[in-house]
Amino acid sequence: MREPFYYGAKARRHFAAEGAENPWAGKRVLIVGMARSGVALAQLLHREGAMVTVNDMKSADSFGDKLDALKELPICFRLGEDGIDALQGQDLLVISPGVPIDAPIVRAAKAAGVPVSGELEVASRIAKGTLVAVTGTNGKTTTVSLLGAIFKEAGKIAYVAGNIGYPLSAAAMESRYNDVLVAEVSSFQLETTDTFHPLTAAVLNVTEDHLNRHGTMEVYTGLKRHIFDAQDENDFAVLNYDDEACRGMADGLRSQVLFFSRLHEVEQGAFLRDGQIVVRIGSEEKVICGADEIYIPGPHNLENALAAAAVAVSRGVPGPVIRHALRTFKGVEHRIEFVRELDQVRYINDSKGTNVDSTIKAVQSMKAPTAIILGGYDKHVSFAPLAEEIARTPLIDQCVIIGATGDQIEQALRAAGYDRIHRADTLEDAVNLCRALSKPGGNVLLSPACASFDMFSDYEQRGRVFKEIVNHLA
Repeated sequence: MREPFYYGAKARRHFAAEGAENPWAGKRVLIVGMARSGVALAQLLHREGAMVTVNDMKSADSFGDKLDALKELPICFRLGEDGIDALQGQDLLVISPGVPIDAPIVRAAKAAGVPVSGELEVASRIAKGTLVAVTGTNGKTTTVSLLGAIFKEAGKIAYVAGNIGYPLSAAAMESRYNDVLVAEVSSFQLETTDTFHPLTAAVLNVTEDHLNRHGTMEVYTGLKRHIFDAQDENDFAVLNYDDEACRGMADGLRSQVLFFSRLHEVEQGAFLRDGQIVVRIGSEEKVICGADEIYIPGPHNLENALAAAAVAVSRGVPGPVIRHALRTFKGVEHRIEFVRELDQVRYINDSKGTNVDSTIKAVQSMKAPTAIILGGYDKHVSFAPLAEEIARTPLIDQCVIIGATGDQIEQALRAAGYDRIHRADTLEDAVNLCRALSKPGGNVLLSPACASFDMFSDYEQRGRVFKEIVNHLA
């Protein structure tokens, strides 16, 4: 009979009682999904003394050099197969965020009594330092990157990791007790967390997204709220007061709730007063800076700044440090990113606009006549809110549609009374068409409102290809 594998909070109690220092030594772990997070986790668990098996449906040849870091390690490779046979004798199954929670291997593991977890959960148990986490439908990458800048400005070694593309497992291999880990967390990752315990966690907003995976908004919203479940009265939950779904998450939380609001003065948290960002925790107020001093533009970035300020103050960062970071932080790649100006037309890369709400925010940020490129992979969401926003925004004077969702987007636009619609087969064709349609003083904006998987590997590749096309325009 296999020795039981104690995990999470139960593991800490068990191994403390046994006097053991390393709960992972000798444990047999099967990792399914060899993207960046899977590779980093395999390295981390090997370092911790676990006996690691890695699995992916793709063959070894399809990975190129992406698995080279594992080839010199005593790791068992089970590639090009479903991995179910590899479950025999395992103490733990760890799935990547891309593996659905109802995948056959997950069902098989549960039937065999093998615990199932995710990379974020495992890495958070091993990582040293103060853990801060941010989730939400939009704004996560900007907010965690801004927080990384704030903590570094405060003199901390800060790792910005998680769903941003640098796995938390990679940060866990380097972090020390005085460091700060700022984790961007997706709903996919939260499906497999159990004792994930950020000392301050934030939910920025909740709008329709990923319903092809989660099914309903109730499930999706519940997963976002799950980020707070391991917190206690010493921790902080930061929530968007202006977002009804976020505001409702405060009910029943054990942690101390800090709201942030662009529209209201909240009792505890971050808000605007006479154009100044103010953070109040307990009876102490800190005036951070003027809203007009924030370097990155747009009302959505003001919300991101308010959230970051609340998180930073909750972790003891002085107001002047936050002020300097807000004044100097220039944003992130692929999010309303200026690429170049050609023939007096500005080209803007918002490939990170992978859902309707994100693209609405990009549309609202435009200050000149704009030709927008829309379309991509179908996530089973409604495009009606975006179409209505475009129809009532005079500055969006042309729409060029690409990708698998083209028909859905065109139907939504026409239903909203908007007819300046054009179709293109490729992103390059779309850029050239936008160039022909644009007049001096205008913008060309890539903000697809969709994931990229119908044409690209991810939004980053889509954004890089867009920038290459734009930079090669004669």
